[in-house]
Amino acid sequence: MKVRNAFLVVLAVAAVVLGARAVRAESAPAEKPWKIVGQLEEACRCNGACPCWFDSKPSHSNCGGGQVLFIEKGTWGDVPLDGLAIGMMGQSPDGKGMMESFGEWNFINFYIDEKANTQQREALAAIAHGVMAGGASKNTEDRVTPITRTINGKEHNISLGKYGEFHGHLIEGGLGGSSIISNPPGADPLHKEYMQGQTTSMTYTDAGQNWKFEHSNYMFGTFAIDSEMYKKYAAGLAQKMADKNKKM
Repeated sequence: MKVRNAFLVVLAVAAVVLGARAVRAESAPAEKPWKIVGQLEEACRCNGACPCWFDSKPSHSNCGGGQVLFIEKGTWGDVPLDGLAIGMMGQSPDGKGMMESFGEWNFINFYIDEKANTQQREALAAIAHGVMAGGASKNTEDRVTPITRTINGKEHNISLGKYGEFHGHLIEGGLGGSSIISNPPGADPLHKEYMQGQTTSMTYTDAGQNWKFEHSNYMFGTFAIDSEMYKKYAAGLAQKMADKNKKM
């Protein structure tokens, strides 16, 4: 039953996302094809592994956290995106996980690499809103900020400039190597597989917040995603939603 419930929540999320994209499409220029390859850095206040990806309640009153994508190679139309980054931070309402409350988050803010030029910033914002939970909240803003990462041994240090930072490291699996999570119920192409870790610390002072977390959920993954992949993903979820409605 739990897996079925998670599946239904994913379909509900898809409906919200597709609806939000449809509204934007009415006033926005035609989307450009894009592709990006790089690394995902993610952290939140929940205990690891974050229960939101499994349609369970947050470890604490709510789930607050975010993702940062470091792009090794990428394009948006003919605009190069090599070496740039995008990030987002958001928070679910009290008593609800990220999936079940999609569309009703307390806030979601997007962070665009200040190294990007005007065209690149437009490209990064479009991709961020498309793959990093765009439509999750009515309270959303875009920021331009330095986005940096330093790796000291096993410790990854990620900074969003004056807005916040998190430090995290991977944990070892019971049989050695990294602890890997594959295809959780909430997975999208970006999160089809990732390695589990733990934060050393996490701070955030934007959107009226003052987070100071430690020893919480941290995730690291690699990605190779593009616009066609996300179109197929969205179409697949839409078909599942249509099939579900026929059975009701």
